[in-house]
Amino acid sequence: METSTYKMENGEEIVKVNKMQMSNGINQAYLNGPDQIIPADDYISCVPGGYVKLRMQTRGPAAEPPISVPGLLNRTTARYPDGTALATKRNGQWQKITYKQYQERVRTIAKAFLKLGLERHHSVCILGFNSEEWYIADLAAIHAGGYAAGIYTTNSPEACYHCLETSRANICAVQDKKQLDKILSIRSRLKHLKAIVQWEGPVDTSVPGVYSWEQIMEIGAKESDTELDNILKSMAVNECCTLVYTSGTVGPPKAVMLSHDNLTWDAFSISERVRDLKPTEDRLISFLPLSHVAAQVVDMYTTLTNGVPVYFAQPDALKGSLIETLKEVRPTRFLAVPRVWEKIHEKLMAVGASSGSLRRYIVSWAKDKGTKHHEARINGALSAEMTGLPIDFTTLEMLRYWQDGSSCGYKMARSLIFSKVRDQLGLDQCETFVTAAAPLSPDIKKFFMSLDIPIVDAFGMSEAAGAHTLSIYPKFKLDSSGELLEGTETKFGGSVSPNGPGEIMMRGRHVFMGYLNDEEKTRATIDEEGWLHSGDVGKVDSNNLLYITGRIKELLITAGGENIAPVLIEQTVQAELLHVGYAVLIGDRRKFLSILLTLKAKVDPETGDPLDELETETGKWVASLGSNAKTISEIVKTKDPAVHKAIEEGIARANKHAISNAQKIQKFAILPADFSMNTGELGPTLKIKRNVVYEKYKEIIEEFYKE
Repeated sequence: METSTYKMENGEEIVKVNKMQMSNGINQAYLNGPDQIIPADDYISCVPGGYVKLRMQTRGPAAEPPISVPGLLNRTTARYPDGTALATKRNGQWQKITYKQYQERVRTIAKAFLKLGLERHHSVCILGFNSEEWYIADLAAIHAGGYAAGIYTTNSPEACYHCLETSRANICAVQDKKQLDKILSIRSRLKHLKAIVQWEGPVDTSVPGVYSWEQIMEIGAKESDTELDNILKSMAVNECCTLVYTSGTVGPPKAVMLSHDNLTWDAFSISERVRDLKPTEDRLISFLPLSHVAAQVVDMYTTLTNGVPVYFAQPDALKGSLIETLKEVRPTRFLAVPRVWEKIHEKLMAVGASSGSLRRYIVSWAKDKGTKHHEARINGALSAEMTGLPIDFTTLEMLRYWQDGSSCGYKMARSLIFSKVRDQLGLDQCETFVTAAAPLSPDIKKFFMSLDIPIVDAFGMSEAAGAHTLSIYPKFKLDSSGELLEGTETKFGGSVSPNGPGEIMMRGRHVFMGYLNDEEKTRATIDEEGWLHSGDVGKVDSNNLLYITGRIKELLITAGGENIAPVLIEQTVQAELLHVGYAVLIGDRRKFLSILLTLKAKVDPETGDPLDELETETGKWVASLGSNAKTISEIVKTKDPAVHKAIEEGIARANKHAISNAQKIQKFAILPADFSMNTGELGPTLKIKRNVVYEKYKEIIEEFYKE
């Protein structure tokens, strides 16, 4: 078997052995590629077809031999040819394909893309909900020497145009006619686009250049392997394979160039942290947008690294069907954004509120036992880490926990309450619960922990290929943002201490190549020493747990000169006022703080847009205050006295947690509607787009500060 060598930064030569297990059923082209490294002079490249140096280390995870995306698929297929790769529910039945079938379909579609005119270093844009076809189109684009580039399903035609044109898309794969119509409306302006492929629903193939999925499968099946294999042999791990578009909250979205090594190494690093992933046995549900880097590195690449089956949720997962999929699949690992956890929290709270007094007492007793059990385990793990003892070392605190009978109480609580809650959520077999993409309130994490669902954090960004931190229970804290991944480097800009606080800066094999065709912004993001500037402010503790205290661009600097991070204050208000949907703190260059609040509303099941009608539990709360209001508009128009008084009291309670008078909220306003993606206030991962909110409600904001 062939080997190759490459040099470390210190000049030391490392021998790279292609470790892939070959069999007669696996394509031999991978022996000579695509896992080679093309020499490069810089860690940055912003041009199509460019190469970068890899930030290898002599030991640890960062010394892992690089592997390309095609090489990774080939290796996993060799190991688990008959293992389930992807599962899709069609006509009420789960239809599964094996890794061998997965690879065969990727190669077939890759050959079809080449026949349809995909050029080297041009893109295939993918527009649709998570599906088998999404995965295959993505990997096929990479196999054929192009770039895979996801587009959010909520994008307008103009936003789609930006992604297609800047990535020089030759092909666009769309889910259905709704998405097809967007592309057709801008097609005449797309000078690189040669073909559109629709994978779901009736396809009007009489439209020139529009193909069904079945048609391109037939096209690819007729093509020889020669051209595809030659491209694979020329491929390198240190070239771009994927473009991830940023959210574009400030200016047009930028195309983040991720190399093969960025994605496969970050997935490897995540796998090293989780450690006990079980090939062919673990199960993961894919429902977060694949256009987002977190879903790509977890749903696509961490599962591929470990041979873990992926089950696709229904397109309306975030509108309510996710729970049903959870109950069917019973995932063993579950990643969700904060808003998903918050929705589950709301439902559990509603169930609790409708229970009888005896059941509420039992649940309260069980939650107390659950909290004490997990706090003891967490404290034991962190103490053991600090003393260098094994992670399962029983500290004095743990001994006391067992001696006072709490262990028996926890076991009883688990049998009576926790097992039933987890079963109803479809999480009874889940071993890892993760939140990512935005902060989740420690209070909500504590609530879930009390019910035997300890949620850990991951933190990263598109420019870091997904993850820079990930905690694994029990080594975590409720207010941390995850444990730094091994093989990565972290420092804090502007801090005199190596542990911060300061701007979180990252370095490692996961740091991106650059922004496509934008060296100026790339050099502004990655400094001369290779540090990626995150824009987040944070610190790290002695257990390597990262804490994010704010975001530089979100920091409010009051007229008095005090720097205030809004998220913690917003979360405190939400903890005091459970029926507030979103809270947005105002106060930059202002004399005092004010806050915009939304009330939780019912949602249109078809569009996902918030309705005027109050959410059921919120409506009950409003009625309990003595108000007759049924809608948000009634409360806003009448400035409902009962609701306003309750909110004033909640803000007063939140203000008691303020560390200074400058951090106390002086005024508030209830907005006329809750936030959503379609109405523009939320991004694809349901994070608040603050600039949109500021602009949309600028008149209300100015009213706060009139003399």
